[in-house]
Amino acid sequence: MEKLNDILKAGYYKGASDILLVAGSAPIFRIDGQLTPQQGERILPKDTAEMAKAMLTEELWDTLDKKREVDLSYGIGGISRYRVNIFYQRSAVSLAFRVISSDIPTIDELGIPKTLEKIAQNPHGLFLVTGPTGSGKSTSLASMIDYMNLHMSRHIITLEDPIEYLHSHNHSIIEQREIGFDTLSFKNGLRAALRQDPDVILVGELRDLDTIQTAITAAETGHLVLGTLHTQDTAGTIDRIIDVFPVHQRNQTRTMLANVLLGVMSQRLFPTIDVKGRAVATEMLINNSAIKNLIRSEKMHQIPNVLQTSRDQGMHTMEMSIKDLVTQKRIKSSALWPYTTNRA
Repeated sequence: MEKLNDILKAGYYKGASDILLVAGSAPIFRIDGQLTPQQGERILPKDTAEMAKAMLTEELWDTLDKKREVDLSYGIGGISRYRVNIFYQRSAVSLAFRVISSDIPTIDELGIPKTLEKIAQNPHGLFLVTGPTGSGKSTSLASMIDYMNLHMSRHIITLEDPIEYLHSHNHSIIEQREIGFDTLSFKNGLRAALRQDPDVILVGELRDLDTIQTAITAAETGHLVLGTLHTQDTAGTIDRIIDVFPVHQRNQTRTMLANVLLGVMSQRLFPTIDVKGRAVATEMLINNSAIKNLIRSEKMHQIPNVLQTSRDQGMHTMEMSIKDLVTQKRIKSSALWPYTTNRA
């Protein structure tokens, strides 16, 4: 365990976002988006197995043996926390750590839209943060929860897989439930949360029909629901939610979603020009009357036009956000090409 902790501490102090421990290789750190092999001895299969065993309870070790992968969280007191996935590859154990700072960054520090503060003040509704794995979705939601905790008196329940940022009670009461330990699934935890007197429910990931359906119902019945999806843009997020439902339920779902949706933020991380950190670009949708009509009439392809012309209402496209970062000389202009609407 001492060897493992030394590696994790080194990764944290070097500013790594991820730490990969693979049999046959020295530790690998992802720093500012780039994989950086570390100097030192190669890790042997027996080393990764011993590290995994030291971290896992007997029950989790059995789960790893049967399912060949397991998720958990891990912390080093006074240093940092880590989101961990342990899995098999080529019959050897590998470990992937996502570094989670002990400090929760503010909305301003993250560089995400201040509009999120207004959304956090809503008493009910559904707000979604989307993007690929590693784009900072969990951190953005943690910053919203922290904003509520500092400024509002609310009962907040989070469902996470695993728990990442640890929230302390301040003006709000925050109860964090970890999937697999405190509740069996997002679906079970969300249904139970409705009987636990929450004001706010955070769902770490909207993975299936039951969870999405219950989240929409919770937003309808007077709760503020926050969640994530692995979708590419705001219009695609709305399509994904509706497409999860059986065909005969989709018209009703469009109407319900148009009524409860507060907004969608999609985000991406890009290396900065000086390669000292990464900058976030976002696409922001606020569910105004124009968006509601497009959702009800199944015209999601027109949503980008509304985003482009509604900046005064806090909306913008991903292309607009990336252009701003390029103009500020924070990221390279080459980052813009995949997101331009008129590519040559």
